[in-house]
Amino acid sequence: MGGVDQAFVQEPEQRPKPSTIEVDGIPVIDMSVSGTGGIEKLASEIGNACRKWGFFQVINHGVPLELRQRVEKVAKAFFDLPIEEKRKAKRDELNFTGYHDEEHTKNVRDWKEVFDMLIEDPTFLPASPDPDDEEIRTYSNKWPENPPEFRETCQEYCREVEKLAFKLLELISLSLGLPANRLSDFFKHQTGMLRLNYYPPCPSPELALGVGRHRDGGALTVLAQDDVGGLQIRRQSDGEWIPIKPIPNAYIINIADALQPFSILRN
Repeated sequence: MGGVDQAFVQEPEQRPKPSTIEVDGIPVIDMSVSGTGGIEKLASEIGNACRKWGFFQVINHGVPLELRQRVEKVAKAFFDLPIEEKRKAKRDELNFTGYHDEEHTKNVRDWKEVFDMLIEDPTFLPASPDPDDEEIRTYSNKWPENPPEFRETCQEYCREVEKLAFKLLELISLSLGLPANRLSDFFKHQTGMLRLNYYPPCPSPELALGVGRHRDGGALTVLAQDDVGGLQIRRQSDGEWIPIKPIPNAYIINIADALQPFSILRN
C-alpha cells in the first residue's frame, strides 16, 4: 500500500487519475458591479451558472485579501503543531467543533485534517430530529490555545464570508424573479460553519483522496482553493470529473442540497 493504511484506500474506480479533459470550466463571475442594470446582469449570470453547473467562481467579492491571507497563516501555524497539541482542541461526542483527523466519506477515511467552528457562537440546536422533542442543546466553539491569534482571526473571517454568502443569496433570489431578501430571510438563524482543511503530503497519492466524492448538504458552500488545486466537480451531462482551475483570491460557490428546493418559490 506504499505506506497508506487500508482505511484510506479508495475503490479502484474512485481512485485519483490524471485528468486529460480540456474544458473551459465553471463560470467566473465578477461581482464588482453597481446600479440597477449591473445588479440585474449579475443576478442573471449567477442564475445561469446555478442552472447549468451548480458551481461558479466569484472575483471582486469584497472579502479582503489581507484577511484571507491571515486566516491561511494561522491555519498553517495550527496544523503545523505537534499532534498532541492539536488534539487538545479535538472534537468529542458532545461537541462537533474543533480539530478532527479521522473523517470518513463514503466509508473511506479522508487523507486530511480539519478544524470546524460555528459562525454563531453559541449555536442552539434541537436535541433530536423528533418534532415532539422540545429539548434544545447549546454548542460552543472549541478553540486552541495556539496560535494565540487563531480565534480572533477566524471570527473576523467568518463575518466577512457570511456577508458574501448573504449577498449571493440575494442575487440568487433575484435570478428567480423573487425579492432580494426572499431567500436570505430563511437563514436569519442559520447554523453556518467554517472549516479549515489541511491535506498532508500523501506517500501514495494514487490510492487516497483528501475528500472522497460527496454532495454538500447545506445551502451554499463558499470555498477558498489554494494554488495547489485538486478540486474536481462531476459534470451532470456526462458524469465526467472536471478539474477546477485555481484563480488567485477567488471563491468557488457550490449550490448545496438544502438550497435546491427553494427554486420552486419562483412559481
